[in-house]
Amino acid sequence: MKELNFIEIIKNTLDFSSFLGDDCAFLEDLDIFVTQDTLVEDVHFSLYTISPYMLGRKAVSVNLSDLAAAISQPKYISVSLSMPKTIKDSFVSELYRGINDVCKEYNVKVIGGDITGSDKIVISICAIGKKVSLFNSSRSYAKKDDYILVTGEFGSSSAGLYGLTNFLYTEQNLINSHLNPTPRVNEGLKLSSIIDSNITVMDCSDGLVDALYKVSLASKHSLKIDINEVPVSNELIEFSARNNLDYKNFVKWGGEDYELLICVPEETYSKLDLSIFKCIGRVQNKDNNPCVSIKDDKNIEKITKEIFESNSFNHF
Repeated sequence: MKELNFIEIIKNTLDFSSFLGDDCAFLEDLDIFVTQDTLVEDVHFSLYTISPYMLGRKAVSVNLSDLAAAISQPKYISVSLSMPKTIKDSFVSELYRGINDVCKEYNVKVIGGDITGSDKIVISICAIGKKVSLFNSSRSYAKKDDYILVTGEFGSSSAGLYGLTNFLYTEQNLINSHLNPTPRVNEGLKLSSIIDSNITVMDCSDGLVDALYKVSLASKHSLKIDINEVPVSNELIEFSARNNLDYKNFVKWGGEDYELLICVPEETYSKLDLSIFKCIGRVQNKDNNPCVSIKDDKNIEKITKEIFESNSFNHF
């Protein structure tokens, strides 16, 4: 997988790379979290399926999702925008209307950015969050016997995209999940008021199994979940049945759900509101060959490196 290979090259090239690995970097001397995500036309979005307004909303939301996984309070963003010379003024106006509306919802301010020309539309946002907990989150903090939890429903966003790109009748809930994701900022802040140790939190931007596998690699533990415990919408099941598709593939590999994957010890689990945080499995023993096991009724699927690389989203 080129993305992971490139990250390793970058780590080995830089003199200082200890901040790399999680979606957010915590700058202890400034007491802030910083993240940056980029959306590229025809890689992350198509103007045939998303309006400029929704694109603006989504560009902000995916960055706030990373800050949510860092259990921080979003505060500021800067926006870098590259566009072809044929772009109309109305596109920019609608894009920034979407950006502004999400920022108002989460009390975030736009503090600057950059505008350049390019062959395709590229939106890159840097988001800054304030530390609100004494403890931090990282993919590497998962420990044996931790409960594996998630927020929200999985598979809806990728099913929505599948329906849009294949011109299928698609339930509006699935389309909304893809075009207008909800960053789980409030859920992250709820965690910040409960935890009494460092924990693992990661957003599932590239899919549930992707997040599980990356937590497994970072923590050197194996993770086991029950796929039938993962929350899904009735609309996803209906859409999949109508089109002879397996809804569980959307759940496992679809991506862009922007839900949180969380690993917490029992003492933290006992304090959680289980109507918000749903348990789907447990962290297993630490070993030299970390992997992800997915239970489905009586069957257990082992996610090896080869399976992961052949199914996960590849930016290249």
